[in-house]
Amino acid sequence: MKCSEIVACLERLAPRTYACEWDNPGFLVGRSEKEVRKVLVALDATDAVIGQAKEEGADMIVTHHPLIFKPLRQVTDTDFVSRRVLEMIRADISYFAMHTNFDIAPGCMADLAAERLGMIAEEPLETTAEADGVPVGIGKAGHLPAPMTVTELADLVRERFGLPFVTVYGTEAVTEPITRIAISPGAGGSMIRHGIARGVSVLITGDIGHHDGIDAAANHMAVIDAGHYGLEHLFIPFTAEYLERESDGKLECVQAREAFPARVF
Repeated sequence: MKCSEIVACLERLAPRTYACEWDNPGFLVGRSEKEVRKVLVALDATDAVIGQAKEEGADMIVTHHPLIFKPLRQVTDTDFVSRRVLEMIRADISYFAMHTNFDIAPGCMADLAAERLGMIAEEPLETTAEADGVPVGIGKAGHLPAPMTVTELADLVRERFGLPFVTVYGTEAVTEPITRIAISPGAGGSMIRHGIARGVSVLITGDIGHHDGIDAAANHMAVIDAGHYGLEHLFIPFTAEYLERESDGKLECVQAREAFPARVF
């Protein structure tokens, strides 16, 4: 398949029109007419991911987070972003990213995360657009199938997302069994106010700071910080399987090696 055909396939899944204004998803590096036989799917275009793509003989990399967020004023080997761009160009590897458009698109990040917990998802945590008259947006708010404590929910999150650990804020603020929760994969500090507005007892997200955590607890909402990578790594198998299925077997998709960026000692 040509790179342009793969780009069109991915944009059918998560149209760029869903992306937030500040975001920079799309076809970012490479030749649109390049013939692609093997794709490496990853969360980030790190040095290790680009190295794996070269080892595996991948013709294209697809990630969730865009490597390029701001305009590059120069492309040299002195900056880690432009150095990676140079490395992909040198290896003739095309590069595509779908970020907040994948977070928002129906059936993608928000829905996938809710389904993994068995949530009965009712509405977007933050509504940003409509799809066929139905509100869509960042995260999902809804109910658990049965009541559980915050600690039990934390264990469930860790198990369902295959995590080494989670951090929990507000266990003393939410002591009764709960059912109404929200999940927002990625950096969720800005989603706390939406969780409070939606009346959820627990927000599951990532990248929560000290003040975010204690402010949520002061508003009688617990927060389970499962990490940015921890909740979003589901992008990798889902997108790899999607591309193989939609290409009718023309594409071989390789998944990036698991790489949790933080450890607890």
